[in-house]
Amino acid sequence: MERRPGVPRLLREINDRAALELLLRSGPLTRAQIGQLTGLSKVTASQLLARLEERGLVAVVGEQAGGRGPNAALYAIVPSCAYVAGLDVGPESITTGIADISGEIVAEITVDPNGGGDPVKIVHSAVTKACRTAKVALSKLRSVVIGTPGVVDPRTGDVRFSFDLPGWHEGIHSALAASLRRRVTIENDVNLAAIAEREQGAARGADDFVLLWVGRGIGLAVILGGRVHRGRSGSAGEIGYLPVPGVPLAEDVLARPGRLPSLAGGLQSLVSAVAVAELAESYGVAAAGQSAAECVAAAVDGGERGAAFLDEVAGRLALGVASVCVVLDPGLVVLAGEVGQAGGARLTGRVEEAVARMCPIRPQVVVSEVPGNPVMAGAVLAALDQAREEVFSPKA
Repeated sequence: MERRPGVPRLLREINDRAALELLLRSGPLTRAQIGQLTGLSKVTASQLLARLEERGLVAVVGEQAGGRGPNAALYAIVPSCAYVAGLDVGPESITTGIADISGEIVAEITVDPNGGGDPVKIVHSAVTKACRTAKVALSKLRSVVIGTPGVVDPRTGDVRFSFDLPGWHEGIHSALAASLRRRVTIENDVNLAAIAEREQGAARGADDFVLLWVGRGIGLAVILGGRVHRGRSGSAGEIGYLPVPGVPLAEDVLARPGRLPSLAGGLQSLVSAVAVAELAESYGVAAAGQSAAECVAAAVDGGERGAAFLDEVAGRLALGVASVCVVLDPGLVVLAGEVGQAGGARLTGRVEEAVARMCPIRPQVVVSEVPGNPVMAGAVLAALDQAREEVFSPKA
């Protein structure tokens, strides 16, 4: 019989990882509970826990009263065995969250980037301040994920272009990794919001859905088979450029040295924050100077004029949603961003009806349910996936 000395070790690694995932989802648990839920014998479960304790990944956190015998020890993941950072980087603020390996946010801060400057220094400073607030050494961070507006090149990890962050360019990714001395990932902010939505929000557990972000700008995240679809160049979801009837085409859209692509034309010109605010003023539902989100919120309780305004906004959004649905048929559309959330069910219901009038597909349209900052939340979740893969590996 052929001997395969590597098989027992592989089985141990599989069992260890299964137990760690189980403790993350359901812990604390006793040895017997771990054995029962994984199908392992008591002896194997005991050996497994001993290995994980030796590696500093699990610890006894209490006892559970049983029958006639002694109380059973309760095991849990050691939260402080590793930490991650997730950032939402925008032109006016940077929000940083620090989470332990269990996923608990131990600190969250927002800083002002003071009008731009060197992205590496700004991010390093934000992460350092967040770690200081959390009382966590920077060296304890295993992964940093940064959400930014714009297109991120999946081949290089750099921002190809961003209207809001012109200082982010080729080479920033490697410079950040060198500055922070750890793994750094830059991801499109709307994609990260969709990751949070699938884990914590209205798309919880959904394998196929799209998230339409409507705020200062408009963006789309596509989730297919439970994974973010970025496209070959990272441009999947740049729905602002979508040609729509009655609106000039976006022109001069390619970025060139010293110049960013144009934002004029396409769907963006219909549902940008500026366009929505101007539309609200024309309908008489908001005063000049109010933000797009404030205009939509005012329209929700604005009577007939508010209803007519919401119908118009929904019709404009439906142009983009219908175009996506006839190609992908996602079944679920989540409206997020300040404007999307301000409209709530009054807006999502109208979008759903408008889409059904435009195409043979009627997706369910719902508003985002992720609490707090969804981009930062998604960045933390993405960072946790990376860190757990590294920390829970037997080679760690």
